Amino acid sequence: MKKILFIFSILLSINILNVNAVSFEASAPNAVAAGQAFRLVYTVNVSNAKDLRAPDMNAFDVLAGPFESRTSSVQVINGNVSSSYTTSYTYTLSAKKEGTFTVPAASIYVNNQRYTSNAVTIRVLPADKQSQAQQQSQQSQSRKNNNRVGGGDDGNLNQKLSNDNVFIKVTPSKVRLFEQDYLVITYKLYSAVDLVGFTNNVKLPNFSGFLKQEVTLPQNKQLKLESYNGRNYGTVILYQALLYPQQTGTINIDKANFEAIVRVKTRAQVNSFFGNFFDTYQDVKKMLIAPAIKITVDKLPGSKPAGFSGAVGSFTFKSSVSTNNVNVNDPITLKFVISGKGNMKLIKNPTIDFPSDFETYDPKVNNNFKATPSGVAGTKTVEYLLIPRSQGDFTIPAYKFSYFDLNSKTYKEISSPEYKIHVNKGTGKSNPNNQAIVSNFTNQEQLKMLGKDIRYIDADKLEVSGKDSFVFGTFSFWLAYILPLLLACALFYVYRKQLKDNADIISVKNRKANKVAIKRLKTANKYLQESKQEQFYDEVLKALWGYLSDKLSIPVSALSKENVVDELCKRKVDETDVKEFMDILSVCEFARYAPSSDSHAMDLLYQRTITVISKFQETIK
Repeated sequence: MKKILFIFSILLSINILNVNAVSFEASAPNAVAAGQAFRLVYTVNVSNAKDLRAPDMNAFDVLAGPFESRTSSVQVINGNVSSSYTTSYTYTLSAKKEGTFTVPAASIYVNNQRYTSNAVTIRVLPADKQSQAQQQSQQSQSRKNNNRVGGGDDGNLNQKLSNDNVFIKVTPSKVRLFEQDYLVITYKLYSAVDLVGFTNNVKLPNFSGFLKQEVTLPQNKQLKLESYNGRNYGTVILYQALLYPQQTGTINIDKANFEAIVRVKTRAQVNSFFGNFFDTYQDVKKMLIAPAIKITVDKLPGSKPAGFSGAVGSFTFKSSVSTNNVNVNDPITLKFVISGKGNMKLIKNPTIDFPSDFETYDPKVNNNFKATPSGVAGTKTVEYLLIPRSQGDFTIPAYKFSYFDLNSKTYKEISSPEYKIHVNKGTGKSNPNNQAIVSNFTNQEQLKMLGKDIRYIDADKLEVSGKDSFVFGTFSFWLAYILPLLLACALFYVYRKQLKDNADIISVKNRKANKVAIKRLKTANKYLQESKQEQFYDEVLKALWGYLSDKLSIPVSALSKENVVDELCKRKVDETDVKEFMDILSVCEFARYAPSSDSHAMDLLYQRTITVISKFQETIK
């Protein structure tokens, strides 16, 4: 009796606590084939719903329904009782003809209050078009299989695994484009059979000649019905990426391989008293090959503006300065904001010729953009910290941002204004907040206040010599004169050659190129041990370009793959070593924008970099 009362009290409390808002929803497939049966389900989250009023469904045949079903669940957590109810009304429909149709909202009454559902849009695709010969072939094959005793349906199995029933289609968003523009490449599965999943045996192209940025796809992939070549397939996107061509001409994208697991139904005859046939299933691996494609890349037309750095797309450009009137040693922030859609990752930081009286720091860059099937869009913010060191009136010159607009196929230029900065003399006292600002902005050395580097003379302890004591003519007197002279002559002899060599700046850089490269490679090795892929490849690139800049006496800003190859050939560098150097550059550039290498590949690249620099060191003198 006590147990019955306890259960009754729980059920009573459930009814009291069940005060959730009423939800009434309709659901149906997004797409169906003409003549195919499907379900339209109305769901309400209460148990006392009544008087369902369905809308007109003139575009569909109602095969059955509505069938009503109820479910409920109870949860007791830490003494708190909660419950949920679901009442479902299911219709079985069939589409009469092709097209896109909308099922209007239905209504239902709960506690004498009327609630309406959402409308449902259903796309009706054409029915599968199979020739009569194909149908007869299937029927003939089925009859042959039925005559076998204890055998499987091998013909049916081969047919279901044919390339007409399951395949991969590769679709580029464009096959002809300008350099630094982008295309979206999509690998989509089409399946008319029961697909179980995929193995790890997947081989994608290396996309040589492109910078690649993968598009994030949903982890929970669901098949969507789609009509293709007269048949209806379940489709899903397996891989999608944005590709930015880095060369002109025709670029080949190799074929891709995916290994799928397909579940096919086989019919086996069992020798039993009843002689029944039973359906069995078999999981079979099927290698799906997406064909290779060709992309044509055209050069950007016309003559490029002086400030053009490779930006292609559609952009806006803004700049601002934190203040125009400051005191000496007070900070100024100059901000540039580039927004839009295009090759955002390849946009370089603005280069400004700041006044020589301003102390500047490396800019702080904030990239806030995202890769989607429609391209890369977002905002790039670049902030410069400036510290004026003397009073006066100064001008921060304008910066011109140039890009190639894909819509108009012309170069466009946006210019920031000039900023007039008036610097006052100030109080001469240090501002403790300045050091905090600089410390937060960059990791560079802290500010040194110019008025704080003088040491005062300590006059508390003085030793006074007597008036009758003389130093002139003593051994100490002559030693004080002769010893510095001898030391100066020795230093002059020892460092004479070094002073002469250091006068030649180009020669100094040439000699120290290997040391600087080794120092940067040590930093790269540190990132390698910490598995920081992007920093590792960035440091390797700096080591390679910095080494060649010092060794070939060419500024880094003037270096390019073309003039490096020409210069190395002039220096009689082995063609194999030049090719190895260019291959390392390509690997690093790809990995910086689409990091996917493992630690073994990074370690191998590190060793290759050391080897090629060592060979250059022996050849280039």
